[in-house]
Amino acid sequence: MGVAAQDQQDGGPARRVRVVVIGAGQAGLSTAYHLLRRGLEAHRDVVVLDANPAPGGAWLHRWPALTFDAAHALHDLPGLRLGTPDPTEPAADVVSRYYGEYEHRFGLPVHRPVGVTRVESEGGREAALAGASGPLRVTTTAGTWIADVVVSATGTWDRPYWPYYRGRDVFAGRQLHTHDYRSAAEFRGRRVLVVGGGTSAVQFMLQLHDAGALPLWSTRRPPSFTRRAFDPEWGREVEAGVTARTSAGLPPGSVVSATGLPLTPQYQAGIDAGILVSRGPLAELHEHSAVFADGSEEPIDAVLWATGFRAALDHLAPLRLREPGGGVLMDGVRVVREPRLLLVGYGASASTLGASRAGRAAAVAAVAALRAGASHTEPAGNLA
Repeated sequence: MGVAAQDQQDGGPARRVRVVVIGAGQAGLSTAYHLLRRGLEAHRDVVVLDANPAPGGAWLHRWPALTFDAAHALHDLPGLRLGTPDPTEPAADVVSRYYGEYEHRFGLPVHRPVGVTRVESEGGREAALAGASGPLRVTTTAGTWIADVVVSATGTWDRPYWPYYRGRDVFAGRQLHTHDYRSAAEFRGRRVLVVGGGTSAVQFMLQLHDAGALPLWSTRRPPSFTRRAFDPEWGREVEAGVTARTSAGLPPGSVVSATGLPLTPQYQAGIDAGILVSRGPLAELHEHSAVFADGSEEPIDAVLWATGFRAALDHLAPLRLREPGGGVLMDGVRVVREPRLLLVGYGASASTLGASRAGRAAAVAAVAALRAGASHTEPAGNLA
């Protein structure tokens, strides 16, 4: 932990910096890297606040059975190639090691564990309503930071989405979310309802079957398997679709709605074996059973909600960023309502490919904001 963070825990005064980056996942690390390359100084000008106890971002919390070859592709961080990890190694171990090496090699000013609880105008709500353009106050579990620009890179892992279904509160079996899943072996011999149409749900179905469980699959719509190659052209189309939503102030939408499911040989084998076959929409839960939209009912022992995540933006609530459509109105990585705030790992930049690019864009935008007149008590320094 850095000296500044220790001072905060000891009750010291708020620390003044130019840029606070919240989150040390792929987007946050990329942002910090590009900020330092543009002349800002680690710890004096820039800090990265990470709530996790170790490097790895959200990957640190992935279930041990998720090996690197089964995970979504991890794209290189700027300046350091990942290389070719052992495909059978847990993805959490691979990414934690890679991120840790990255932080060390480039001297990134990461302070952990530091959880951010709120971001607001330095003058409070009154200053915000008056259109204040001064610094932002970042309140954390280790004290307070004052910054001219805040880059929020908190992703989605801390906001698991639990949909409402009638009877969810009376179901007597176990319920858990992707966020809390650890091992399929826990469910050997149990009838497990997997709810969700994304990649995680597909992987859970196969793992549960292989572990001796009896999985059932429920999706709101027929599974959207696609044979299309997930190539750069596909990636650009997906990002364009998500960007269109965030540029209109709408929520980004689910991952699978933008990407579809890759029809890999493994998934095709699961379909052919009758494992990856959806029972259709879930209608309701009873004490020991699930009822589907077609009226059929099946006994179940557990429900695994593979229903995705929402953007983790609760710490930004004091800034009142939400649009009537429920999302945050974005112009690239800039928040239209709040020029002192940049969002990365949100919308199109939530993917591992988009996150690294968004980090560079955030650094460019942050430096431009500082040059444009963000107040600071220290000299401007060399901003390349």
